[in-house]
Amino acid sequence: MRRKIGVVSMLLALWGGATAMAQTHDQLQKWCYGDATADQTVRGCDAVIKAGRETPQDQATAFNNRGTAYWNKAQYDRAIQDYDQAIKLNPNYANAFHSRGIAYDSKGQSDRAIQDYDQAIKLNPSQANVFFTRGKAYAKKGQSDRAIQDYDQAIKLNPKNADAIYMRGLAYDIKGQYDRAIQDYDQVIKLTPNDAGPFAIRCMARAIVNQLQPALADCNESLRLRPNDASALGCRGFTYLKLGLFDVALFDYDAALRIEPNSVYSLFGRGIARRKTGDLAGGDADLAAATAIKVDIAEAFAKYGLKDF
Repeated sequence: MRRKIGVVSMLLALWGGATAMAQTHDQLQKWCYGDATADQTVRGCDAVIKAGRETPQDQATAFNNRGTAYWNKAQYDRAIQDYDQAIKLNPNYANAFHSRGIAYDSKGQSDRAIQDYDQAIKLNPSQANVFFTRGKAYAKKGQSDRAIQDYDQAIKLNPKNADAIYMRGLAYDIKGQYDRAIQDYDQVIKLTPNDAGPFAIRCMARAIVNQLQPALADCNESLRLRPNDASALGCRGFTYLKLGLFDVALFDYDAALRIEPNSVYSLFGRGIARRKTGDLAGGDADLAAATAIKVDIAEAFAKYGLKDF
């Protein structure tokens, strides 16, 4: 009798263990293909890939998902290895090409990234986000016109893509087409009225083209949404410089530099404000410190309409 009970107990244990193993595999599969942390995704996809039960297409998805988990962990080379495997298993996998491009971009290899973005677009030309990321890669290379073309296409595919509209505005800003940039910032603010950043950048663009009171309103709104933001304080300081309110500009620049001591634009702007308020030695020290960081900073301010100080 004791022996029969022992056999039954052993069978129940084995059955229960098999059930637990199945449940564990199901959970790991969910981690690989569903919402999970980066570490959970790596663990889940490790198990899926090792088990080898999936179709080649699903295996490719597992490699792609694990690659993205490694990318989220800033392990870019490891991510690229997985994207390579995903593409090997499924050569028409547009998302894997896009993901690998992002990984190369994260390594500072914009040219290599663009090759993957090109292939992703060739395979699926309807993905707005691929045009957007390729546009950013061209922007990093200083090719603003080429970046704008990609942002245009991203916006055509998704007219409410605030990120693409914002980046196109920045590209026009870099080209010195401030009025055109402001049009994009207007649209971004309509789409994301509670985002402080677009108000700050539109403040700066408006100040450059001497729309000074609207610029000041933008900076104030940016700081209302995100108090003590160094960039917005610097932009408002610049606006006060152009208004000739040098003491108030100095106050904002001091506040900005307490938060970001090496902000080159705030350092140079404070140098101007200090000189304008009679502190020549302090002003010269700030101007020299800013120039040591960015040798052409004086040229930038001259383009913005501040030359004589």
